[in-house]
Amino acid sequence: MSNWQRNIDFNAVKNSGIDVVYIKSSEGRSFIDPYFETNYNNARANGLKVGFYHYVTARSIEQAREQALFFENVINGKHVDCRLAMDFEDFGDLSVSQINEISKVFLETLENATNIKAVIYSNAYSARTIFSSELTKYPLWVANYGVSAPGSNGKWDSWVGWQYTSTGTVNGISGYVDRNQFTDGIFLSTDIHIPDSDIKPIPDDNTSNTITYTVKSGDTLSQIALNYGTTVSSIVALNPIIKNPNLIYPGQQFVIQTNSKSSGTINYTVKKGDTLSQIALVYGTSVSSIVSQNPIIKNPNLIYPGQVFIINNNSNTSITGGNNSCGKILYKIKYGDTLSEIALRYGDTVEEIATLNNISNPNMIYAGSIIRIQNCK
Repeated sequence: MSNWQRNIDFNAVKNSGIDVVYIKSSEGRSFIDPYFETNYNNARANGLKVGFYHYVTARSIEQAREQALFFENVINGKHVDCRLAMDFEDFGDLSVSQINEISKVFLETLENATNIKAVIYSNAYSARTIFSSELTKYPLWVANYGVSAPGSNGKWDSWVGWQYTSTGTVNGISGYVDRNQFTDGIFLSTDIHIPDSDIKPIPDDNTSNTITYTVKSGDTLSQIALNYGTTVSSIVALNPIIKNPNLIYPGQQFVIQTNSKSSGTINYTVKKGDTLSQIALVYGTSVSSIVSQNPIIKNPNLIYPGQVFIINNNSNTSITGGNNSCGKILYKIKYGDTLSEIALRYGDTVEEIATLNNISNPNMIYAGSIIRIQNCK
């Protein structure tokens, strides 16, 4: 189900004998289904088992990684009963080898980021002619209409999901909806709560600084640890997103505790969506300071992904606006957040958060932005 079904009566759905719903969470690298939160909350409230799927539009390996991490970010904090599904069916001009490489990277990135098993959703033709045998380590959820059961595709010897119609009907849902049969293989061993990794603590230890590091092509954790005077185990401990220390990807962000009594400087790689004001906030510096250190910046309002800036890392300085015993955190705003809800959650006030982060209009905040909070709870 997705926004195509609009408003759904989940009580009627449950009473009609439905046990499992797969909910579209996201598409590409920025689209969140507008009914995702509503569908998720109402499905859970009515005792239905829940799975999530992401519609892949990647055209490169880098985009595959980016979309997998976006999927993981969207479903943070949710409970899930079923495997996470990759829905990759719009291939454009990609070759078969490119399709398979994108699929492989997306699935590996997703499983490493969430520690949750994935499933491939595919029509019967693509399963038979496009997806490679290398991908059969991921179970198949196959769309195959007008048959009594899915036939052999020469690769997968079984299926965990069979979508047998796209014109099904269910009480509580207006219009047609996809209907499926699932085997036990679609379910996770238990209801899993996906941790919300948007909150990153800032240690108060005066002998160390904390930075947010963006992985670049060719990076290894051992090299990053060496550069910042720390250890691989320390980086892994601070970043639950790292499931395999030998498998990190460009674009991932890690919190790193640098063992230095001085704030020092770092090399920061600009990511899509970054602004100089946001970067300055995270590193406890100012836009003018960053500009003065980087002659490459001709226009502070115009920076590009991939640019590398030298930044004075002053993020260990105290944060004003609250009790000294309060914890200090960086919080990444999610879709649907309001400052009043964030303030209530962390024992702060809207005015204090707005002042601390130079937010001129407390009613206008943006998903993906990072703010500082004095956690006084």
